[in-house]
Amino acid sequence: MFIQTEETPNPATLKFLPGRAVMAEGTADFARAEGAERSPLASRLFAVDGVRRIFLGSDFVTVTKADEKDWALLKPALLGVIMEHFTTNQPVMLAAMTSDGGPAAPAESSDEDDEIVIQIKELLETRVRPAVAQDGGDIVFHSFEDGVVYLHMQGSCSGCPSSTATLKMGIENMLRHYVPEVLEVRPV
Repeated sequence: MFIQTEETPNPATLKFLPGRAVMAEGTADFARAEGAERSPLASRLFAVDGVRRIFLGSDFVTVTKADEKDWALLKPALLGVIMEHFTTNQPVMLAAMTSDGGPAAPAESSDEDDEIVIQIKELLETRVRPAVAQDGGDIVFHSFEDGVVYLHMQGSCSGCPSSTATLKMGIENMLRHYVPEVLEVRPV
């Protein structure tokens, strides 16, 4: 198995491409080891000293390191964990469970979304998210209130030095062009 790596705009984040599907649908963002129990892969990656965040995309794994750690030391250990995980055919995610022990229902779009929110979500889905995924991250719609779009930054986008420029110069300008009701974009 050959795993490619790519640098991202965030120097603390590296994108790993195992050459196969990682998440069958959706994404998963783990800001710390606590809470990563639902992903055997994320749990194993957090066991590597210096790992601070894990993001799982459709065909990639993004790892954010602690500032004091060096990629030259971390990268071989992370490659080993990812390779072993996939070659032993372990699941990336365990079945989602609710607090009562039953399977969790998948998240669905709200029927209450008005036309403006539908337009915003469509633009994010078709124009923003694919481009951001190339850099090992994701941007998810949170809400739209009083002309302000609130977005949740994940993966390499979270904590990236250029994320403010991406939000203001890229996403905000595009949304304002296509949806005049949008006045500003802010991170959650």
